[in-house]
Amino acid sequence: MNEPAPHTEAPGRRGPGRFRGPFTRWPRTADAVLATALFLPTALLEEAPGDAVAVRPLSDILHPALLLFLAAGAALYRRRSRPVAVLGVVLVAWAATLGSSHSTLGAMVIFALYGVGRYAEDNRWGPLGVVAAVTALTIDGLLLSVPWGDIGFGAFVMSGAWYLGRRLRLRAGRAARLVEEQAAEARRIVTEERTHIARELHDVVAHRVSMMTVQAGAARMVAAEDPQGALEAMAAVEEAGRQALDELRHLLGVLRPDAQRDGLGPQPGLADLPRLVAEVREAGLDVSFSGGDRDPIPARVDLSAYRIVQEALTNVLKHSGPGTRTEVNLRGGGNGITIEVLDDGRGAAVGSVATGQGSRPGHGIVGMRERALLLGGTLDAAPRPGGGFRLTAHLPIEGDPT
Repeated sequence: MNEPAPHTEAPGRRGPGRFRGPFTRWPRTADAVLATALFLPTALLEEAPGDAVAVRPLSDILHPALLLFLAAGAALYRRRSRPVAVLGVVLVAWAATLGSSHSTLGAMVIFALYGVGRYAEDNRWGPLGVVAAVTALTIDGLLLSVPWGDIGFGAFVMSGAWYLGRRLRLRAGRAARLVEEQAAEARRIVTEERTHIARELHDVVAHRVSMMTVQAGAARMVAAEDPQGALEAMAAVEEAGRQALDELRHLLGVLRPDAQRDGLGPQPGLADLPRLVAEVREAGLDVSFSGGDRDPIPARVDLSAYRIVQEALTNVLKHSGPGTRTEVNLRGGGNGITIEVLDDGRGAAVGSVATGQGSRPGHGIVGMRERALLLGGTLDAAPRPGGGFRLTAHLPIEGDPT
């Protein structure tokens, strides 16, 4: 019923406090209300002596002109999608009533002209519509002996309605082009930066690795006959490797945000969970942890398991608050490990975040699920029947990741 209208809207960023009127939030409903609000006074009211307004007699309401009013009012409902056709219908209906007491379609003409200026793709129809409307207004005024001042004022209002709609359309178009230009500029900058980084990798790191390969091959060939030469070649390989690592650290420093440039040490794993639990306890959560002894697991699984637990505890703290009782259970066996995080707080709010339905936007559960899927595992997150939230992840430790 209230699907977005097919016209150009300003796609600029909408702040949380920006007012959105009914014509933006419910365009079809608002257009129906507008058409009805214009039809009723047109059909029921007429001008009385002394510039007064009176209710039409029943015989005048049931006049054949009522069909013209109905056609014009119904057409106004489509003023966004078919603005030129709507203006044509309203002008024809008005032309059939010129010079009579039923020539009261001026308000509908004004809104139809605004619609042409605001929503019409072809700019030529706007001025033609204004000329036709002003001509009809002049003829009607002459037939009804309306003062020229009133005719001139009506012509000004009709022209102004089209001009206002046209200006709003131009402004929306400029805003759309600005957003497109900003997006194109951002893409250009990203492309240039990626090209720069690729060039750096090729010119520096690839060169160092090539040198290491050549020197290692030379050391292998002379190792039996010239041990000292082989040692010197391996020392050169070691130095080239250090230089390559330095260059890689430099490039990673360029890619990382400023706040993360010092985090180039060893990646955390399940062995660091007790420290993580202690930190979360200091933040206010009542956390219990059970893990037991585990066999060594691949580094990618170790890191992903730690990140899943870290994100799950962060979500509990964020959405349920300090004091929430939380359990972290880690079980190994078979060909994988299982992570279970339970809480008794308002964890259902976290579940809506994953589907984009919550009031707080975020991608925590989506990111955790992606980590599990990349390893060929699964992750389920849902509210608990008795209250709180449950997150369960199974990460395989064998086989190829997806």
